[in-house]
Amino acid sequence: MTRHNWLPAIPIAAILLIWQLLCISGIVPPYMLPSPFQVITVFITDFQLLMRHLLFTLMEAMTGLALAVTAAFILAVVMDSNRFIKQSVTPVLLLTQTMPVIAVAPLLILWMGYGLAPKITLVFLTCFFPVTIGLLGAFASADNDALRLLQSMGAKKWQLYRYIKIPQSLPAFFSGLKISASYSIIGAVIAEWLGGDAGLGVYMIRVRRSYSFDKMFAVILLVSALSLLLIKLVSLLEKKSIPWRKEKK
Repeated sequence: MTRHNWLPAIPIAAILLIWQLLCISGIVPPYMLPSPFQVITVFITDFQLLMRHLLFTLMEAMTGLALAVTAAFILAVVMDSNRFIKQSVTPVLLLTQTMPVIAVAPLLILWMGYGLAPKITLVFLTCFFPVTIGLLGAFASADNDALRLLQSMGAKKWQLYRYIKIPQSLPAFFSGLKISASYSIIGAVIAEWLGGDAGLGVYMIRVRRSYSFDKMFAVILLVSALSLLLIKLVSLLEKKSIPWRKEKK
């Protein structure tokens, strides 16, 4: 491991140090900003409870993300294949991103109840757009010379995607997937704020009512760490899927 691998840890360590100094100095009251040691203590004392809620949130997030990626790929191929559908559906896609998630969530709860369906749907809506737009842009910018060469050899439309468009779209796909992976956890937590029996969002609502801000900070850090972990996993998957692509150093 080179020294460059440790560079991202420097600003994180600086933030934690400043945070601890603020708490020790008394500039910020403890009930408003718990110290990092208090947050770590919460992880130790409530570890099993946090893990139970985390597994529930992860299940919602991964289900919604998987459905979003599948639907995004299918829609992107259909839109790229048909100009009329592309022009018709694009405004609807953009419209879905103008609606605030926190405003849509209560409607989903009203229509679908307090079960898993509204939570997975909200994650789906949150993750669907980045992957779809990334794939559409990549399909549109595929190498025209290579496409014309295959067409001159009698290639069918699915072969154009198999050998040219899909391989060339993988970098854009994984870029969108990284964004969607981080959004999936946030979307699941927001959905859980509005009702449910388990999940990190439900845990946050319960500890907020008792003014346990150290536990709320523990959930915030846990969600952030989980989002970073998912992005890292997608990056590893990208390296395995695109071995011919060399990263710039």
